[in-house]
Amino acid sequence: MRKIYIFDTTLRDGEQSPGVNLNTREKVEIAHQLEKLGIDRMEAGFPAASPGDLAAVNAVAKAVKNSTVIGLSRAREQDIDAVREALKGAQDPCIHIFLATSPIHRQHKLRMEKAQVLETARSAIRYGLKYLPKVEFSLEDAGRTELDFVVEMVTMAVQEGASVVNIPDTVGYLTPYEYGNIFKHIKENVVDVDKIQLSAHCHNDLGMATANTLAAILNGADQIEGTINGIGERAGNTAIEEIAMALETRQEFFQAKTSLQLSEISRTSRLVSRLTGMVVPGNKAIVGANAFAHESGIHQDGMLKEKTTYEIMTPESIGLKESKLVLGKHSGRHAFRERLIELGYELSEEELNRAFGQFKDLADKKKEVSDDDILALLEEKLADTPEVFTLKTMFVTFGNETTPSAKVSLVNEEGQVIETEAEGNGSVDAIYNAIDEASGESVVLSDYSIKSVTHGKDALGEVHVVLTQNGLSVQGRGVSTDILEASARAYVDALNGLIDKRKNYSNRVDYNS
Repeated sequence: MRKIYIFDTTLRDGEQSPGVNLNTREKVEIAHQLEKLGIDRMEAGFPAASPGDLAAVNAVAKAVKNSTVIGLSRAREQDIDAVREALKGAQDPCIHIFLATSPIHRQHKLRMEKAQVLETARSAIRYGLKYLPKVEFSLEDAGRTELDFVVEMVTMAVQEGASVVNIPDTVGYLTPYEYGNIFKHIKENVVDVDKIQLSAHCHNDLGMATANTLAAILNGADQIEGTINGIGERAGNTAIEEIAMALETRQEFFQAKTSLQLSEISRTSRLVSRLTGMVVPGNKAIVGANAFAHESGIHQDGMLKEKTTYEIMTPESIGLKESKLVLGKHSGRHAFRERLIELGYELSEEELNRAFGQFKDLADKKKEVSDDDILALLEEKLADTPEVFTLKTMFVTFGNETTPSAKVSLVNEEGQVIETEAEGNGSVDAIYNAIDEASGESVVLSDYSIKSVTHGKDALGEVHVVLTQNGLSVQGRGVSTDILEASARAYVDALNGLIDKRKNYSNRVDYNS
């Protein structure tokens, strides 16, 4: 079957999701997981945006061994130079140069005529190939570009030696028929088109990103671009897991497949959700919590008789497993270690000891500890944001006829214990006011959400917060069987991230400037 190459832009387009800002460690952690997933090419960032982004792309370039690492660039020499610097040390570097081609962009953004756009792109491709072995060229807003000009631009890119030419539906405007037809037209009208790979990059503004991408594949696309969980600008990008499972499940129709390790899909989705703070909706295809859930009695009856009556895929195919080993307060270190290995974690002795201690604490509060409980603990405890403050104790007073108050003690990085007490219009507000006073930080709580990690009265609660201070936004996460404690942990986690980010912050540039 024809291979479809997977270009992942979670670290670049995905990071452009409002409220998402990945640091270097987080980018490298995601990049390693994308390697395990089997991603062919990954776009690590936009190096010209800031010194911090350049450094992060360089860290990914040095860490990744089995995938092509790509840096994004406008059709400008200074941008190309930034990518060249960022990709030093990469095993297989590639530069992704883009320039808008549609009438609306030519007139209002670029203020260029067609000939100027063509020559600007030609010069950029030539300059890029002087320093980097491979160039992918994108016709930004190709979906709203005249077909004859698309052919002219693609022909130029072929002649100049680009390896891949990307045809984006930048604003998610097209229908599958229209988008597929662009690829068909290119295949029929560009001389030597077989010298390049054609790539599809779709946004989801009208909810058609996956359908459009599959239409492109049917009409000759060699590569698809997307993100894990479909995150990205505005309504997001094509969800890579949806394309991968569509091709896997409907092989006889598409006659194409990826080389992804499909069993890594679930874990990759969870990691990206945790580090970006973007919760996966329960009804999200493939990776949503309800994707393999059946509530209807008719469906349940069918499932019990034959699973394929209502499941076209198995949970195991994307890496979901039912626990065969029940863990509780009497479980030992060996059983715990084996369960971690099954879940894909191989910890150092120090990390194992720390995680086992947390597991024992939780097991004292719960009769049985599920895989989701363990994963929630690991993902909280393995984060390595410098801990300027640590939550030591917390005492909350609440009554329906009294003003809620909270007494909180924090330990700072010098080991000093700071204890404060504050009131609020609710228990959480009182806790946060006390933490603000203890830390001396003035922040705005931009977002607060709670979800249950598992089911039952003793379920772990997971709290996610977003704090803002002087234009900087950070996410924090906390888990506990007590939702007030989880709230406090999430807030302190976000404060630590904010302080760390403030130290390393560099201004970004406008992509369209």
